Amino acid sequence: MAPADAAPCLDDLPCPAPDRVAAPGKVALVLLALAMGGFAIGVTEFAAMSVLPDFAAGLGVDEPTAGHVISAYAAGVVVGAPILAVLGARLPRWLLLIGFMALFAVGNGLSALAPTYEWMLAFRFLSGVPHGAYFGVAALVAASLVPLRLRTRAVSTILLGLTVATVIGVPIANAVSHAFGWRWTFAIVSLLAVLTMALVVLFAPRDPARPEATPLRELGALKRSQVWLTLGVGAVGFGGMFAVYAYLASTLKAVTGVGPEVMPWVFAVFGVGMTAGNLLGAWAADRFGMAAAGGLLLWSAAALALYPFAAPHLWSMLIVVLLIGGGGGLGSILQTRLMDVAGDAQTLAAALNHSAFNTANAIGPLLGGMAVAAGWGWTSTGWVGVALTLGGFAVWAVAWLTGRKTQQSDA
Repeated sequence: MAPADAAPCLDDLPCPAPDRVAAPGKVALVLLALAMGGFAIGVTEFAAMSVLPDFAAGLGVDEPTAGHVISAYAAGVVVGAPILAVLGARLPRWLLLIGFMALFAVGNGLSALAPTYEWMLAFRFLSGVPHGAYFGVAALVAASLVPLRLRTRAVSTILLGLTVATVIGVPIANAVSHAFGWRWTFAIVSLLAVLTMALVVLFAPRDPARPEATPLRELGALKRSQVWLTLGVGAVGFGGMFAVYAYLASTLKAVTGVGPEVMPWVFAVFGVGMTAGNLLGAWAADRFGMAAAGGLLLWSAAALALYPFAAPHLWSMLIVVLLIGGGGGLGSILQTRLMDVAGDAQTLAAALNHSAFNTANAIGPLLGGMAVAAGWGWTSTGWVGVALTLGGFAVWAVAWLTGRKTQQSDA
């Protein structure tokens, strides 16, 4: 049976207990270190979309083609997360975090130096390889330090680094790109990764190696249908937000008619919405569990449906972009759901959550770019987003119903 302070689990698997409960001051320092890594990842992931017109021109390709660079990063996450999680499951988590950030720093440094579009694709793929594994291991570290009733909020603090990046980091990166060139965006991210490594060395708990965490045991997570369904919710449902965000800068320029001096403010508004969604989503997950994900998906679908109508006017775009950003709270909800259903294969399951979200990051821009290239206009990305989000809701409904049936049959 789960401890008394645990959030309710929605199937026959018990909620995993935390490894330890640390002093509040220590927890704050650890979460700061981990959130800095989230901030660095948030800047590179979302700033790459916001400066897409700049590096498209710099590399001599059109903007829909440049969108494949974003998909290459996402593909790196999808491939890298399970491989690194399985291979590193036995190692101390603090060492894994340092190694993942070192690889992340190298990939972004090389992206800043990419001489051609083809090299940029390769370097962005490399940059994405440690993304999911870092977030997965960081989430496990964060959750291990607090009572179960607070674990989603602890995990959301790491993701808060990512969402704060959309408020502060991305607008700054956008402004730097316009003033000094897009390459500086990726160079700054590389420096942020090095800073994260230093903070992890200073503050992360020195956990022991885990010789019992074999690759076969980690792969056992893949036998659980609820793991796959939870991953499916993120892989499909979150694609809607990325379909719009990847081409937001282009839509603002071509449809809304704003200049580069206004764009950072619009991206900052998106970041505010994402930060609020992350905080509210974490609270809702600790209170309502997986049900919070269904409500958030419906919220996202409604907001994305407004996007094509809001695009011609800046004031309406600001409102709708804020609402779309609120859908970003889905990440922390699904992260703790995977902790509930993964059994003893926690590392792989935690990392796979980010493979799922970056599958969405690959699918969304790809389908959005196809809609634009087909001549349906920049605002067609909103309808692509609605379709993907509702698809994610359909997967959520299957996960919810099958989880309820399992619980009732075991009662």
